[in-house]
Amino acid sequence: MPVVRFRGGRSLLYIPPTGAGYLPVAGQVRRTIGLGVKLTGVTRWVLHVDLDQFIAAVEVLRRPELRGRPVVVGGDGDPAKRGVVSTASYQAREFGVHSGQPLRTAARRCPDAVFLPVDREAYEAVSAVVMATLRRLDAVVEVMGWDEAFLGADTSEPELLARKIQAAVREATSLDCSVGIGENKLQAKIATGFGKPAGVFTITSRTWPELLGPMPTDALWGVGAKTARKLAALGIMTVAELAAADHRELAGRFGPTIGPWLVQLARGIDLSLVTAEPYVPRGHGREVTFQQNLSDWAQVRDEVARIAALVAGDVRADGRPAGRIVVKVRYAPFFTKTHGQALSEPTRDPAAIEAAALTALDWFTRRDPVRLLGVRAEFADMPTPDSAPRTVND
Repeated sequence: MPVVRFRGGRSLLYIPPTGAGYLPVAGQVRRTIGLGVKLTGVTRWVLHVDLDQFIAAVEVLRRPELRGRPVVVGGDGDPAKRGVVSTASYQAREFGVHSGQPLRTAARRCPDAVFLPVDREAYEAVSAVVMATLRRLDAVVEVMGWDEAFLGADTSEPELLARKIQAAVREATSLDCSVGIGENKLQAKIATGFGKPAGVFTITSRTWPELLGPMPTDALWGVGAKTARKLAALGIMTVAELAAADHRELAGRFGPTIGPWLVQLARGIDLSLVTAEPYVPRGHGREVTFQQNLSDWAQVRDEVARIAALVAGDVRADGRPAGRIVVKVRYAPFFTKTHGQALSEPTRDPAAIEAAALTALDWFTRRDPVRLLGVRAEFADMPTPDSAPRTVND
């Protein structure tokens, strides 16, 4: 049988489908939370907790008069300036406002929305209360960001635990959260979307084919638009079609690791652990949005060098060496392109990081006006986010 190899030399035996429902086979990786293994009358479950419209909800708590109104948070809160939406309340989303959208577009779509500036300190403070609340439960808690976490728990009543989580978070913060339940992290993460807002939803290996099978491949956690387009070019449009695909063919198209991993993903298989270890960033990056477009490419180079110096400072403060530098250019009006440059050897040297950023910039042949620039340093010991599956550990 083929073997899928992961970072650190860890490997995972690939299990072809047995014919009925392409169910995962438990026990291939030790200490994995969430494969439905029975243990003394209880089952190991994974719960995914996602705070509903978190940033907007925090702002509404601070300003109760905004309850029920469309709220958009982003930039410095001025939609006449350049910036992007960090989050939008459900009322604003009804008008087509969403995260990552230009603030000016959001203002056109929802002119009656209340626009507010981003307040990181306030969100971090509320998030800390939520995560502390979750850690008081009898479960392993893996924090994924301000507004979400996985919990691994041995319980015979996962829905009861989910309701307990919702009540505890609401009592501590007055915020609502949705909880997805699954036999692994993948299932739990996707289940949360079915439960929003403020609901509880369960996906198991037996319900996965019916629920996810008809959906497009980018409904899977880990499959973005770019990968979905590549799959569509192969005639694979749905999760069911991907689950039935030949892993050998996909290995030839996506590589020996990613190809089989995509098939496992479509079958609802995820052997990654729920771990209480602190989140370790893959890298450090900075972005700058310019209120006036940069038309002079010499100025663009100067700005990239300046941003790279800031990123180099972040890398040095972190202590881990960078292995790759990625430059992001957003042209006017809103077309984004990225290019990366591997470093000759892992380093924290500011001069080497700046030189790599400028080399990556040279890959951009388009010289149109620029509205945003970004530089990101990826650590040498981390896989690139778009090319590696989540790691399986012992």
